[in-house]
Amino acid sequence: MDNPSPVDALRRHAHPLQGSARDHDPLLRLVGDARYVLLGEASHGTHEFYAERAAITRRLIEELDFDAVAIEGDWPDTYRLNRFVRGDGDDRAAAAALTGYRRFPTWMWRNTDMVAFIDWLRAFNLQRSEDRRVGIYGLDLYSLRTSMVEVMDYLARTDPAAAERARSRYACFDHFDGDPQRYSLLAGLDVTVSCRQQVLAMLVDMRRHTAKRSHDPYDVEAAFDALQNARLVNNAEAYYRSTVFRNDESSWNLRDRHMAETLAEIERHIGRDGHPPKIVVWAHNSHLGDARATEMGQRRGELSLGQLVRQRHAEHCVLVGFTTHDGHVMAANDWDGPHERKAVVPARADSYERLLHATGLPKLLLPMRDAAAVQQVLMAPRRERAIGVIYRPDTELHSHYFHATLPRQFDALIHIDSSSAVVPLDEREEPALREAAETYPTGL
Repeated sequence: MDNPSPVDALRRHAHPLQGSARDHDPLLRLVGDARYVLLGEASHGTHEFYAERAAITRRLIEELDFDAVAIEGDWPDTYRLNRFVRGDGDDRAAAAALTGYRRFPTWMWRNTDMVAFIDWLRAFNLQRSEDRRVGIYGLDLYSLRTSMVEVMDYLARTDPAAAERARSRYACFDHFDGDPQRYSLLAGLDVTVSCRQQVLAMLVDMRRHTAKRSHDPYDVEAAFDALQNARLVNNAEAYYRSTVFRNDESSWNLRDRHMAETLAEIERHIGRDGHPPKIVVWAHNSHLGDARATEMGQRRGELSLGQLVRQRHAEHCVLVGFTTHDGHVMAANDWDGPHERKAVVPARADSYERLLHATGLPKLLLPMRDAAAVQQVLMAPRRERAIGVIYRPDTELHSHYFHATLPRQFDALIHIDSSSAVVPLDEREEPALREAAETYPTGL
């Protein structure tokens, strides 16, 4: 008998996603006893990616007792969500709890899919005792100014003298009018003295301070939040200094190492009772896939959160990628530009997306880790598309495609052949905060 064609082999091993409650059974079997499940996205503005991640996460929490969700969002903004889903804080609705996300791109987390998931998570938590409630945490490092304020506010409540030291040290950034881009240019080029020593000294102080506040449960939570903000300020300062070198992979690596460090801190925090925690992670494919299987890792020396998690946890993690062939996406033309519902160009003939499109399945789940036939079909490197918060169809080949080896990059894949854009919430109340632009691939 003749060997099946690559498309026939994929069609035979793919699991159609039909909107059934059991759609993700093959993925949950693959997860098994894993403690980390990393759920990606091929763009930051696709409704189906958010909806599928939410559906999978609900099952991981309900059926496999996952303890936390970590997302590619800034720490202080997401910690406000954490308080909301645990039944704490002042917010009374998910939309209100999401108003903290004011940095471009606001639609990335302030959208209707997030409201639905956050509402569900809060309702789920309120049926549980406080010590069993599922948290949600941010992994990113763009909240330099907000995190400085959080540190000073916490110390003002717990140690006024330390708060004064924090104000004095963080005042170093006042010389740059609070503009991280200006700081990155002047400090990165050694035109002015950097704030490196001040933020490091503040982090050391915060570690000593919070180590003393380990008895009262409220203090433990507040101290953990404050310490992570101090660590973020330290890492963000280094990140912004590195971004002046636009061809240097160091800024990308600093950011993904920060995400990995934050994930490890969350693990230690929620596992402090001796229970090994189980965490779901939501971020872009470029962060959650194994960079060693991509040209960015092989040629540019870039690493990724997914790679770092794999190296640390080996068989205890599952990496899930997402792809789409065409449809629409919410994105901007330029950094800090207005968001638009943009048409996604049909995938290139030499891409994984086009090969998956050829199966004729509108939505599919493709386990790859233990599927030799699937690995054989997909092992030859192909192009893969990455759309960030910026999408420029006219320059797609240069700005949005890279070569990858899919079965080494992910353990499983979800393909949505024709996708739609997320629906942003009304953002009239406050203008977006400005921070430095993200790194290549465009706006990830």
